[in-house]
Amino acid sequence: MTRAMVMMAAALMMLPACSGQRPVAGAGTAPPPATAFTLSPGDKVKIATYGEASLTGDYEVSPAGTIAFPLIGDVKAAGLGPEALSQAIQARLKAGYLLEPKVSVQVASYRPIYILGEVKKPGEYPFTQGLTIRGAVAKADGFTYRANEKRVFLKRAGDAGETIYPLSADFPVLPGDTIRFAERYF
Repeated sequence: MTRAMVMMAAALMMLPACSGQRPVAGAGTAPPPATAFTLSPGDKVKIATYGEASLTGDYEVSPAGTIAFPLIGDVKAAGLGPEALSQAIQARLKAGYLLEPKVSVQVASYRPIYILGEVKKPGEYPFTQGLTIRGAVAKADGFTYRANEKRVFLKRAGDAGETIYPLSADFPVLPGDTIRFAERYF
């Protein structure tokens, strides 16, 4: 057997070792669309009902996607923005409890993001407004020497799997995102 044949056989034997990393949901070429923020389980909101101190407080969106509000009970919050939640509470309060309710909803704290893989400090991090993929790398103290700095695996909250995006596209991170940086092979 010639030296070239031995090298070819060795290279072919190494190929199955590279097949462990597969995209789960499919490869994206463009950054994901920036969607409007909607509440999800784990978000905390501050609700103020003007003139009604007993109807003002901090609430967390439950795993069922609701908040337990005094007088009116569970109110669906998941999938709504702060303004839509405010309007839903106002409508329920107006239906038999208050004459002209004025309700304000502000997000007190967002779901955390998760940064995994080949970064120096993987883990759970608090979400901040305006955070991008490159900002997430900085939060995790940068890449390890093994990191594939050309692509990122992103799983949005509620999605079934990850999508691969080129790291050249710096796009916004949303609350609840899981960001993973893979290892490079060569």
